[in-house]
Order: sequence, then structure tokens, then C-alpha cells
Amino acid sequence: MTDLFEAAGVHPPDAPLADRLRPRALGEVVGQDHLLGEGGPIRRMVDSGRLGSMILWGPPGTGKTTIARLLAQAAGYQYQQISAVFSGVADLKKAFETARTRRAAGQSTLLFVDEIHRFNRAQQDGFLPFVEEGVVTLVGATTENPSFELNGALLSRSQVFVLKRLDDVALDQLLTRAEAHEGRALPLTPEARQALLALADGDGRYLLTMTETLFALPEEPVLDVQALAGTLQRRAPAYDKSREEHYNLISALHKSVRGSDPDAALYWLARMLNGGEDPLYLARRIVRMAVEDIGEADPLSILVANAAKDTYDFLGSPEGELALAQAVVHLSTAPKSVGVYEAYKAAKRAASETGSLMPPAHIRNAPTKLMKSLGYGQGYQYDPDTAEGFSGANYFPDEMERRVFYKPKGEGHEAKIKERLERWAEMRARMQGEGGGD
Repeated sequence: MTDLFEAAGVHPPDAPLADRLRPRALGEVVGQDHLLGEGGPIRRMVDSGRLGSMILWGPPGTGKTTIARLLAQAAGYQYQQISAVFSGVADLKKAFETARTRRAAGQSTLLFVDEIHRFNRAQQDGFLPFVEEGVVTLVGATTENPSFELNGALLSRSQVFVLKRLDDVALDQLLTRAEAHEGRALPLTPEARQALLALADGDGRYLLTMTETLFALPEEPVLDVQALAGTLQRRAPAYDKSREEHYNLISALHKSVRGSDPDAALYWLARMLNGGEDPLYLARRIVRMAVEDIGEADPLSILVANAAKDTYDFLGSPEGELALAQAVVHLSTAPKSVGVYEAYKAAKRAASETGSLMPPAHIRNAPTKLMKSLGYGQGYQYDPDTAEGFSGANYFPDEMERRVFYKPKGEGHEAKIKERLERWAEMRARMQGEGGGD
């Protein structure tokens, strides 16, 4: 439904600045040249005069609604919009009936569904026949990963286009447009202007909302960074502990530690803590990093990681967060080895393959006379009492060939372990060759 202002292509005088500056052509959309620029996939659709159903996936304030509206305009489609937040089955049926009536009259419909991920699976299935028949060209907008939130059947009938968060260049273009629209410059120092872009965090709508607040201020001296901070409230970073951003950031933290980059690791740790992540969740992941990526290359790492967890548990925030930061730096700068991690996985596979094989008799416990008569414990050598401190005995089942699971590469503490294992392997081969393995 459009009102008189929309029909005339103008905005009411009390409309928010973001609406008054909404682009009137695809070429005016900023920050999405990879989709809308020359050779971009959406641009090619428009140039061909025929639109396909699509999902626009991107952060808030990147132009999803605007692009949908301008696509309909450019291709000559009737634009119809519904929101999954406020619409139900009855609204969908009405939208499809209206589109079918238009189609009979030769008019194509672009149905824009905002927050499409909020429709449940059954409601999403309801789109399929109308998309397949061409009754509507569906353009869905979502801030969530479509792979997790949308039906596979719906995804197979749509192209997914990823919108980028607006960079500083795109955001500055919006500021320039706002200043031209208002006929005056923002009352900001160059440093404060840059700080304003940072506050927007890639969200063009939020930037223009803050800009409108600044233009509404009474005439006063130019604001510096401190004065700007006092005027505007810093919003919380875009971070949802139960959504994809959570998994993206913890992956970035883990891989930065694994990649021996303490600076990047500290940055991602700070991002997650600033976003409200549970510090004890981070502590658990840090312990996992110690055992998975470092292991015997630096055995102290697991102690440091556990100590950081205990320290945070004792101190809480914000003091305890420093212990997590210290652990992250220690793990990032420690030598890395997946020797134990890979060895345990290999041992588990071998244990599954070999079933219930018994230990060799010489290392079985013999607490009774019957067990002793069956040979339990017979010939067992107590390694610390041998001349070399090493007996070379076989500790695998008799029916199983010896296997090597643990293969240290020689990083950090593992260099000494590797040297000992190689020496023991030579001694074992010599002793067993001499008949001394039992």
C-alpha cells in the first residue's frame, strides 16, 4: 500500500533523514558495487529485464529493502512488501491472490519479504508453488545465515546474494549526501567525523539517525571526539550469542591462537567480551585450544588455561578478563603440536577396529593362584629396575601388530620427547630381536 507522498515520489516533511535520503535509482546505492555495479549479478538481471527470486543476506542498514524496491522499479514489476514479524498465513494468502490477479492482467509482482527467516518451515514451504509458477518473484531479506534459517527447497529456487557491511568510504558518501541535503556541514572535527563512522559499525541507517540528531543540535562550537561521545550513545556491537556471529568470532579467536597471532587473538577475545559473551564459555574454549593445538609441545599451556578459568571464576569481570587475555597470549606464542590430538584419534579408531583383544599375559594382574597358573604376570619386567630403565617389552595385545599413534614433530618440549621415543624404538627393536621382549 502506498500513500500520496510515495505515489508522488516524495517523502513527508517529518520523515526520518534516512527515508528522505533513500536512493531513487540502483546507481545511488552505496557499498554494494559487487552486486549492483557493472557486471554484478543483480545488475545483469536488471539489464536483461527479467528478475529471478533471490535472498538478500546482510547486516542491518546495508540497503536490502531499498534494493528490493528499486529492483521492482527498474524492471517494471509491481512492488508488494510484507514483514515476517507482523504477517501470518492470511496475509500471505492475500498477497498471493493479489499477485495472481495482477499476473492475469499481464503485470508481474515482486514480493519483498522482510525478515524472511522469521517465517517457520511450513510457512516457507507455502512460498514454493507461487515461486515455481512465477506468480511472484520473491525477494527475501535476512540478517541470518540462510543455510541455517531457510528451507533447502526455498534456497534451491532462489539465488543468495550477500550484502557487505558499509565501509568507511560508503558511510562517508552517506554523510556527504546528508550534508548536501541539509545545506550545511556537520559540526564535527575531522577526528570526530571518523569516530562517527566507527560508531555506525557498518550500518547506514544508524549513521543517518545519528547524523539527524547532530543536525538537530542548537548552534554550538564544533564537536571533538569527547564531545561527540557525550552527545551520542554508543550502541552495543552487532553480536548475538546464539547466532552465526557467535560461531564466526569464536572460530576467528581459535584460528588466531592456532596461527600464533597474539594480537589478532586478543582483538577477537575483546570483540566477544564486548559483545556480552559468557567469559566462562571463552575459558572452556581456551582450555580446548591448549589440549588440541599445543599439547605436549608446551605441557604448561593446559595449566595456564585452567588457571585462567579458575582466576576468572574467582575474580569475575572485569579483573578476571585479564587472566583470559594472558592465557590467550600464552597459547598464541606457545609452540604448536597436534601430536597428542591425532594420536588419540588414531588410537580410538584402532580400539574400535580390534574389539575385545586381551592384554598380553605378562602385563595382566595376577591376584589369585589360578591367574598365576594361567601365566598372568609371568615374565613381567619392572622397567625402572632394568639397567636402561626400559625393558622393551610388548604392551599391545598378542594378536595385534604394534602401531605408532603418537608422532611428535619436535616442536618445543616435544623435541626431547621425540628424541626419547626414537631411542626407545631402537632399544625395543634390538631387545625384541634378541628375544628380550617378553
